[in-house]
Amino acid sequence: MSAVKFSEERLMKVLVAPVISEKATMVAEKNEQIVFRVSPDATKPEIKAAVELLFKVEVESVQTVNREGKQKRTGARIGRRNHTKRAFVCLKPGQEINFSEEAK
Repeated sequence: MSAVKFSEERLMKVLVAPVISEKATMVAEKNEQIVFRVSPDATKPEIKAAVELLFKVEVESVQTVNREGKQKRTGARIGRRNHTKRAFVCLKPGQEINFSEEAK
């Protein structure tokens, strides 16, 4: 883990959920990256530490993307979905996260 220490309680709240989609699967196969939805105020070092703590793997790099929520309409009302943040986590060679085994 890096020189900066984070509280374990904070690291448990950083990762919201893995993203399971067609694009995420393609990225996982091609670039050996895992995509997670993360807390909007999470930093790259926090994301790296959280993945290493929860899944016991080594992380090479983290890239983040802020996504604006889509504007949606119901009748005359216009609303907006929540903004989200995603993290593309690149694992070191030989490392792997298997979500089906973690659930057991």
